[in-house]
Amino acid sequence: MSGAIAGEIAATVAALRAQVSSLHAELLRWGLVVWTAGNVSARVPGADLLVIKPSGVSYDDLTPASMVVCDLHGAVVEGDLAPSSDTAAHAYVYRHLPRVGGVVHTHSTYACAWAARGEPVPCVLTAMADEFGAEIPIGPFSLIGDDSIGRGIVSTLEGHRSPAVLMRSHGVFTIGKDARAAVKAAVMCEDVARTVHIARQLGEPLPIPQADVDHLYDRYQNAYGQHGTTQHGTPDHGAANSTPNGAQPQ
Repeated sequence: MSGAIAGEIAATVAALRAQVSSLHAELLRWGLVVWTAGNVSARVPGADLLVIKPSGVSYDDLTPASMVVCDLHGAVVEGDLAPSSDTAAHAYVYRHLPRVGGVVHTHSTYACAWAARGEPVPCVLTAMADEFGAEIPIGPFSLIGDDSIGRGIVSTLEGHRSPAVLMRSHGVFTIGKDARAAVKAAVMCEDVARTVHIARQLGEPLPIPQADVDHLYDRYQNAYGQHGTTQHGTPDHGAANSTPNGAQPQ
């Protein structure tokens, strides 16, 4: 189905098609996906719609035109391709977490290793305290195809600081105020999962006291970075920038 959206929303959808398409290149750049696995979606402000990657299409072939627009129950509203097999999960998250503007799914190696063990990543790095404010939690095992994964994401992340959840035996789902923020959370999730895994080869990582986690999280979310705008000229809500590889932002 195509050409179903008109008026002011059409311009917003066109911009989100371009953004969501380009953000998939970030998943490749940071080594978070292989082949056609993984997906990025964005909520359409002012409409009960989302923009998401098509199912089974090579990352090299993704274009703004190939992105699919669905309603918040996963039905296709605009687009000539079938949407991602994870669309029902994304749609459930948008329906039940109104603050979320972007959702990302990856199968990044180290984070998936923790998911395979059904073990949360403990908050033992300042970069984790900054971005996640807590451990990265484990969500329940769910089969793909309906909104079961979405239910697990929402039930795990409701009331939790972390924008990332490791769905057991599956992979990473991240949320954000927009799609770019959700991609950033996915990048940081894999980075800290790798670092904590390596630390455990040397011994048990040292926990950070909860009061210090709280202080670091508050500073990073509310004081770190350029006030008002980011280096990209977009609104800065405190967590727009990060330093990968476990480094402490300065």
